[in-house]
Amino acid sequence: MSERNVGPGRPNIRFRPRVIAIILIVVIVLAGILSSLYMVDQTEQSVILLFGKYNRITGPGLHTKLPFGIEKNYNVPTQIIQTMPFGFRTQQAGVSTIYDKADYPEESVMLTGDLNIVDVEWVIQYRIVDPFRWLFMVENREKTIRDISQSVINMLVGDRAILSVMGSERTMISVESQKLMNEIFDNYGLGITVTTVQLKNIVPPVGEVQDAYEDVNMAIQDMEKLINEGKESYNNEIPLAQGQAAQMIQVAEGYATERVNQAKGNVARFNSVLAEYEKNKSVTRSRLYIEMIEDVFGKDEGTDIIDKNLQNFLPLKNLGGGAQ
Repeated sequence: MSERNVGPGRPNIRFRPRVIAIILIVVIVLAGILSSLYMVDQTEQSVILLFGKYNRITGPGLHTKLPFGIEKNYNVPTQIIQTMPFGFRTQQAGVSTIYDKADYPEESVMLTGDLNIVDVEWVIQYRIVDPFRWLFMVENREKTIRDISQSVINMLVGDRAILSVMGSERTMISVESQKLMNEIFDNYGLGITVTTVQLKNIVPPVGEVQDAYEDVNMAIQDMEKLINEGKESYNNEIPLAQGQAAQMIQVAEGYATERVNQAKGNVARFNSVLAEYEKNKSVTRSRLYIEMIEDVFGKDEGTDIIDKNLQNFLPLKNLGGGAQ
């Protein structure tokens, strides 16, 4: 008996050259379309290179370019503020930021102008303003930023005493360091601008120096507390004294006004009496005399007025009790 293969056989598929050509054309067209489209985010700008040479910069949105690698795009985050810490590292940013417990003394420990050692931690924030320079003008960008920032802070700290660095000169160091960093970055053509330099912890190295500094700080706080208590007492007493002084001045001014008005009234009364006296001197003189006697003896009881020329006033007196 002869053997026969009764199972399903392999399909006899033949690709014609025309079909293969169409498939290749479709694949090439799709690859060209996909490689000619690129997206730029709202926070980015894209640098376009034509055969590896700078061609243009495009903004946010969907753009086209020459396909198959003829033009290449490099997106750069130009609208994002980037942060770089010195002397410490951030493990997790958020509402409760977690910092790395490791120390970086090679970045933060430096010498002050009065030959003291201080540990300075700071943060710089910068933004990319020229994406082309950022991509192609400097080879090691992060190391360049770190080296320049460290040299600027070291120079400014080295020009000041330790107490000034830790106290009154903190703000000045931040402002001057931002200005110097931007000048150096511009000269290097790095394509960034520093928006903020913020000094964090500034403390002496751990040991006797730090303990002594803490004692000084406690003494300064006690001094400020006493000064504030003195100012509070001053603010409580001075307004009270000023109010009492103002009250006394008002009383004195009222008394002075009263005396002046009384004197003016007396003058006016005297002038009126003088006018009447000029008209009839004898009558006015008698009237004034009588008014004076009434003022002097009017409130007294049991007082007798007699003529000094009388030799005896007994006939004028009633020995029984009444006047004759």
